[in-house]
Amino acid sequence: MPLNLRQVAFVAEKLEPVLDDLRGVFDLKICYVDPEVAEFGLENSLLPIGTNFIEVVAPTRPGTAAGRYLERRNGDSGYMVITQADGRDDQVAHRNRATELGVRIVWQREHDRGQFLQLHPADTGGAFFEIDSVLDNDPLGTWPPAGEPGWEKFVNQNLVRSIRTVELQSNDPLALAERWGAIAALEVSYDPTGQCILALENATIRFVEESDGRGEGLSAVDVEVVDKPRVLLNAERRGCLIDNEQIVICGVRFNLH
Repeated sequence: MPLNLRQVAFVAEKLEPVLDDLRGVFDLKICYVDPEVAEFGLENSLLPIGTNFIEVVAPTRPGTAAGRYLERRNGDSGYMVITQADGRDDQVAHRNRATELGVRIVWQREHDRGQFLQLHPADTGGAFFEIDSVLDNDPLGTWPPAGEPGWEKFVNQNLVRSIRTVELQSNDPLALAERWGAIAALEVSYDPTGQCILALENATIRFVEESDGRGEGLSAVDVEVVDKPRVLLNAERRGCLIDNEQIVICGVRFNLH
């Protein structure tokens, strides 16, 4: 049951400063602003990286789930790992397996191009885990969260080409990896550094020890860069630079490859 990584969501107290950093450091462009997230008390923007997307959401009113997540994570943070199943039947199988494991469904919705399925982070651990399906079943093309077809014209790969890895931190990385693996019907394996990983079709999810005092959560993203010196210079100018291999935006570390 292959899964493709399509989108990584960040949550921020304020939307524009994070968007400014993503555009200023990586030269990304906003492809879509989703009016439907207003029902959750949010505003958002999506920025494509190749056929992946970074979404940034921010609460617009008190008492939202996103606002509570910001409090738990002590500020801006990684928020969601959003994947695309291999068709409707596979997505239903993932949903049924999650239910059998006692994982609650936070939200699901049928739409004219597929179905959304979002799982409860208290049950998955690590982050929100979303598994969506798309009627045309093209993991490189149509993506309903990015609006109507046409997001491709906003892709700019002058500085960064793709998202390679999403990192989740935990006090028990193996248990978290096994939990996500059970939901996704994926075997836990190990990368060359000995970290637990789940291999998706186009990326990996890495599970590491919590190390920053912020608790369990989406802690880092590995990106394939085209012009590393330029990215580092942009990051330094914007105060996002950690070192020559890593920058930070929205409380999430970006490992540069």
